[in-house]
Amino acid sequence: MSWFNRRTLIALPLALVMGACGFTPVHAPGGAGQVLYGNVRVQAPEEIPSNSDVAAFFLVDALEQDLGRGEGGIYALDLSVKQTVEGQAITADNDITRFSVQGTANYTLRRLSDGVVVTSGAVDNFTGYSATGSTVDTLAGERDAEERLMRILADQIVTRLFTTADLGPVGSE
Repeated sequence: MSWFNRRTLIALPLALVMGACGFTPVHAPGGAGQVLYGNVRVQAPEEIPSNSDVAAFFLVDALEQDLGRGEGGIYALDLSVKQTVEGQAITADNDITRFSVQGTANYTLRRLSDGVVVTSGAVDNFTGYSATGSTVDTLAGERDAEERLMRILADQIVTRLFTTADLGPVGSE
């Protein structure tokens, strides 16, 4: 028996089981990806106690890349973000050579027509940057770390929206 036939023999029952359990691919017709794409108005986060409207911009931009720009929108995604920076590597001279940027994003997806909360939750993660170069290098590293963190948080939020949002049948908005 060839490898192709063995794979087919194994894949066929798996496909039948996945279809029988109600599995729907996220981006398939009727899946959460199709329902949400272009239909979510992302609200800029209210609180980021660091330097930054920049972090808010990065987060909203990353979410709009993944979910489309839902200006008319059926849903609203409300966000609140907290970000902190801590020194991680300290030399004997008390110089900090590495920083860690931690972020937590709380999100709530609401249906605009009736205000019903479809899903909500929180995600958190961290990233870091080095402070061993020039001042310009350190500032660029800080900005890059902040952008990476917001991209990571956006990816986590989108994954949660796709997997936990109870959107009901398409067209039930």
